[in-house]
Amino acid sequence: MTEHLRRASRALISVSDKTGVVEFARALADFGIELVSTGGTRKALSDAGLKVLDVSDLTGFPEMMDGRVKTLHPAVHGGLLAVRGNSEHVKAMQTQHIRPIDILVVNLYPFEQTVAGKADFATCIENIDIGGPAMIRAAAKNHQDVAVLVDAKDYAAVLDELANHQGMTTLMLRRRLAAKAYARTAAYDAAISDWFAEQLGQTTPDYRAFGGRLIEALRYGENPHQTAAFYRTPDIRFGVATARQVQGKQLSYNNINDTDAAYECVAEFDPARTAACVIVKHANPCGVAEGESLLEAYRKALACDTTSAFGGIVALNRTLDADAARAITEIFTEVIVAPDATDEAIAIVGAKKNLRLLLAGGLPDPRASGLTAKTVAGGLLVQSRDNAVVDDMDLRPVTKRAPSNAELRDLRFAFRVAKHVKSNTIVYAKDLATVGIGAGQMSRVDSARIAARKAQDAAEETGRKEPATKGSVVASDAFFPFADGLLVAIEAGATAVIQPGGSMRDSEVIEAADAHGIAMVLTGTRHFRH
Repeated sequence: MTEHLRRASRALISVSDKTGVVEFARALADFGIELVSTGGTRKALSDAGLKVLDVSDLTGFPEMMDGRVKTLHPAVHGGLLAVRGNSEHVKAMQTQHIRPIDILVVNLYPFEQTVAGKADFATCIENIDIGGPAMIRAAAKNHQDVAVLVDAKDYAAVLDELANHQGMTTLMLRRRLAAKAYARTAAYDAAISDWFAEQLGQTTPDYRAFGGRLIEALRYGENPHQTAAFYRTPDIRFGVATARQVQGKQLSYNNINDTDAAYECVAEFDPARTAACVIVKHANPCGVAEGESLLEAYRKALACDTTSAFGGIVALNRTLDADAARAITEIFTEVIVAPDATDEAIAIVGAKKNLRLLLAGGLPDPRASGLTAKTVAGGLLVQSRDNAVVDDMDLRPVTKRAPSNAELRDLRFAFRVAKHVKSNTIVYAKDLATVGIGAGQMSRVDSARIAARKAQDAAEETGRKEPATKGSVVASDAFFPFADGLLVAIEAGATAVIQPGGSMRDSEVIEAADAHGIAMVLTGTRHFRH
């Protein structure tokens, strides 16, 4: 296996993120490796007292065009791409006075961060790296001879190999580094192409790429026999990917999926207007409520379905306080996610060692644009995010009786929740709290019945004479194809309904509502969620 070892005699270092680079370069120099660098990196190494050549010493050309051209030269790429065991390559290097480059250290211009910072078009363009990806791909292709590093986390592994193999690296390490390098340039190019498509208003570009950086490898996927990992994409959106985990066990695949569903739903409620709580189980809300405080909102949300809430995810739209923390920790909860938390609340949750507490740093904007994607056999389904908000919709009364102000308030609330429940969706709500949720059924009638049954179960559990659906409102995520689903809701006690409309039988459904004195408003917007 000794033929797979490669001695390192020269390293080219050019990094935007200089974390740890001085220490790494100093260690390379201690192994007798010559250092070559560019621009700001060269200055940082030189200022640290290291002997370092400028890349122009290799190329014979100065950096030019505002640094756009500095490494795009045969003296650099020949040194990276030359196959050491190929006599013709070696002869060409000797003829052209090209010396091999055995280690390449490059991380790229911060394009993703520049876009996330809402920089203007010209600034974003200037932060597209050209020479960096070209060098990375050259070195990765020639990994038989060259080690390429795109991540400071790999500095230690390279130094360990150099120490263990008398200044040489192994083929296995070089292959791992090459694979990572190609993945990095792929993610980088994906971010650039997606940004360009957005700038041009292209919703269906001929090629679509997605890229992300590993947050953590997960214990398993939805089930123990499936592997899984969690990646962060360039789309900066507050949520589980931005959250700081204060305490608790490692998040599972299902925890992450459910937490995302809960936090996206609770973000529909403006914290400046109201406190809100969403409890999710298996990616569907099982209780949602607004209140004067988080404590009130939590208790109202819990009352909707105490059975399903056990082992659920609790999402809050305001800073977690002590009162809410005490109440939430009274039953088994998997995850609490909030924008922030008080020190006292953190201490209270800390008594439950396995309970995960995530602080996301802010709420996602429900109106923001963006893309969502899911895989199908041999392909990707990509669509724009459902950023329709009920507050922006023109609610059109279509029945003889218009809803009262109180009903209208609850109708908006119910439709806000229905957006985040799997289709077919029926949501009963009363006094800014869900009182029955029917999710994911093949028939809308079944969803209406299940939601009503949930309300009946809650009434029996608490000793109430009648379910909270009596005098409630009801929301449907899509139109009623027939009047039967509406009639189930009316039988459950609903007095007003909100739905998109658009069925061939809208008139039949409206007539049924009028026959029972029910108020109905149409949104014109559907919220399917599959």
